[in-house]
Amino acid sequence: MDDTDIDTDRIDEAVLALMFLTLHGEHRLFGTARAWKSFDWDALDRLHAQDLILDPVGKAKSVVLTLEGRRRSEELFYRLFAKGG
Repeated sequence: MDDTDIDTDRIDEAVLALMFLTLHGEHRLFGTARAWKSFDWDALDRLHAQDLILDPVGKAKSVVLTLEGRRRSEELFYRLFAKGG
């Protein structure tokens, strides 16, 4: 398969949806949350460029989802993985 045949937008949606499974450390005031960042670095960079996560570079094993990233993560999780959805 040629790289031009890969839909990176769909990959990014799947990565963001899967982050919902590992949410922890939710901040009540700001609505942000942390998720494990054991995903493809290119996908994480694209999510960061869309302001859905804070900069993933660093020693931490998790990344902070922005308020919008947290909301979209849950929305995508249920859209992509819920039965009957």
